Amino acid sequence: MTKAGNKGGNLRDKLDGNELDLSLSDLNEVPVKELAALPKATILDLSCNKLTTLPSDFCGLTHLVKLDLSKNKLQQLPADFGRLVNLQHLDLLNNRLVTLPVSFAQLKSLKWLDLKDNPLDPALAKVAGDCLDEKQCKQCANKVLQHMKAMQADQERERQRRLEVEREAEKKREAKQRAKEAQEREVRKREKAEEKERRRKEYDALKASKREPEKKTKKETNQASKSKSGSRSRKPPPRKHTRSWAVLKLLLLLLLCVAGGLVVCRVTELQQQPLCTSVNTIYDNAVRGLRSHHILQWVLQTNSQQ
Repeated sequence: MTKAGNKGGNLRDKLDGNELDLSLSDLNEVPVKELAALPKATILDLSCNKLTTLPSDFCGLTHLVKLDLSKNKLQQLPADFGRLVNLQHLDLLNNRLVTLPVSFAQLKSLKWLDLKDNPLDPALAKVAGDCLDEKQCKQCANKVLQHMKAMQADQERERQRRLEVEREAEKKREAKQRAKEAQEREVRKREKAEEKERRRKEYDALKASKREPEKKTKKETNQASKSKSGSRSRKPPPRKHTRSWAVLKLLLLLLLCVAGGLVVCRVTELQQQPLCTSVNTIYDNAVRGLRSHHILQWVLQTNSQQ
């Protein structure tokens, strides 16, 4: 590849004040490093060469005020071309440009622009219009800047929209992940509870199986103890004929009363009373009646002898 330094000697030899003319130098690439060493060269002419692209570090030549890239074969400009913030005059006549980078909107100092004879996108070509005189070229610069600013705003909105969509998608993914983790925690918790319940049941069953013989032995012991104590402390059956005993007691009491009254009427001074006279008469009659029976008479005699 041919460079200006090889073709026309040292670049400093070509510097005329603040102008550096590298046109018609048969350049295939731009000597960016050599140009960066010449910050005094604010006007650069690279027209009528064989340039197809500009390196990204070309955008570091921020000292440039006027740049002529006409009649090359440029198909696109670097994405960060907008870093040339001091650029006021830009000639891109007769290249192969279709679009401009969005960063072009940052060229706030740009006052003059020529985009003729490029296969521009129809929308951009309509905005750029012709550049047949100074006035039209200034209008071109102004309109293209406004157009690129609008495109930049649209792209920024689109970028923000995509970011928002990505954030929403990320939130959904995080929410889904949290829900999944919560579900997994719930499953583990439930499994742990089920395992604990299963172990508790096994423990209760084992404990119950150990207690069963003890209960059986204790029950048998209690039954034996109750059997023995029942045999020792068995009470006699309740008395029968309780009513008969009561009648018998009543009769005995009456007999005692009668006997007592009879003794009073026969021995005491009350024997002359009408009641006692009747009682003595009844007694005498009863005794005579009983004596008429030989057995009773014998019993009475035995009692008298005693």
